[in-house]
Amino acid sequence: MGKDTPDRDTPEMRALVKAVAESPRRDNSAYHQAIAEARQAFEAAEAALGGPVRLKTKTRMKGDGEYVVKWTFKRAK
Repeated sequence: MGKDTPDRDTPEMRALVKAVAESPRRDNSAYHQAIAEARQAFEAAEAALGGPVRLKTKTRMKGDGEYVVKWTFKRAK
């Protein structure tokens, strides 16, 4: 181990690993739902446009705090 890298089997490292293992897990359900919807959108766009597509995105933050993402699918060249 380098001089700036702590040893792996120290009380500090054991405490850190224990704290990470016992910390609550992040709820990723919104992320997984968004990814599923994105895949469905690609499949629907490919079906509607008859083949591979390319994607253009526009994003903006609205005044009321909403973060908006607009997707535009076009036929791939």
